[in-house]
Amino acid sequence: MPKQTTRTNQQHQRVLQVGRVRRIKASGSVSVFHCVSRTVNGEIFLSDAEKDTMQKQLHQVADFCGVQVVTYALMGNHFHVLVRVPEQGELSDAELLRRYSVLYPKPTKWAPADVKMLAEMLKKDDEDAEAWRKQMLRRMGDVSEFMKTFKQRFSIWYNRTHERFGTLWSERFSSTLVQSDKFFAMESAAAYIDLNPVRARLVADPKDYRWCGYAEAVATGGNGTMRRNLRYAVSSDNLSDEEMLETYRVVLFGKGATAKRGDPSAARITPEAAQAVAASGGKLSHSERLHTKATQFTRGGAIGDAKFVGAILAQYTRETNRRSGCKPIPFADADADAEISADWPKGLCTLRRRKH
Repeated sequence: MPKQTTRTNQQHQRVLQVGRVRRIKASGSVSVFHCVSRTVNGEIFLSDAEKDTMQKQLHQVADFCGVQVVTYALMGNHFHVLVRVPEQGELSDAELLRRYSVLYPKPTKWAPADVKMLAEMLKKDDEDAEAWRKQMLRRMGDVSEFMKTFKQRFSIWYNRTHERFGTLWSERFSSTLVQSDKFFAMESAAAYIDLNPVRARLVADPKDYRWCGYAEAVATGGNGTMRRNLRYAVSSDNLSDEEMLETYRVVLFGKGATAKRGDPSAARITPEAAQAVAASGGKLSHSERLHTKATQFTRGGAIGDAKFVGAILAQYTRETNRRSGCKPIPFADADADAEISADWPKGLCTLRRRKH
């Protein structure tokens, strides 16, 4: 046998013996990861409606697993997410049940027990109750379990919707450990993610891309999850929400206008745009904020008066047996920004409320 073939076989055997490389995780109270996953061969391109579902599931799984999505970018054939994993503390039975209901509001083939049954079981505090607690806790406070659950959940939905089977994602997700106590590291990772749609030439401004964390933080009110979580990437202890977003916007445009390898043509944000944002201190004009919020609230849903939106809801309920009992949501109620809400025409309603 040729020496080269022998050497190749020996290397292959060593890989089989070692198995998959252990993922690097930090020891300590907090870990932050930049995770990336791609569709098989990059050939499956997600539609806008599919990215809407993916966005919703991302927040649901994060809530279930007890991790914090600092920012994200859902692209056509891959996604990026910056995940902060706090130290897992004690969880009460009530919190375990709440998290379970976030992911499984109704019994499914994979989770046949409903919340009421589980609550009764936990009251007995027997071996079955302890086994269930351990099973749930194993899925929480860990980036690998978070990514596994998120990717599996979306794959099941996608395959069922498209009547297909087989894997959707290519191999394992990749992850980079980010230093959590240095803002320059967190800012760099977050900006890289939020600038993905700009680099792909989908938008000129990341606030205009519906499926990234920065755009969601701009569009949602002061109680939005993304506004709270994005603070972890910005030195913002003494800043209001708006000041934090303005600071981050200057960072985004500064990094977006920096070309790699000194090639000016490689930059996706023009120096003029970066200078204009820096000169404004990252402030968005009233019309820009209004446009971003309207885009976030209306895409993929319905907008009109209460009668029109109510009819759409009724039709949706008949066809899907979902959202029964829901009512049209006035824009002024859906938006926590009082200044922006005042500009909505009276009587204008939307189909759904942004919860994050």
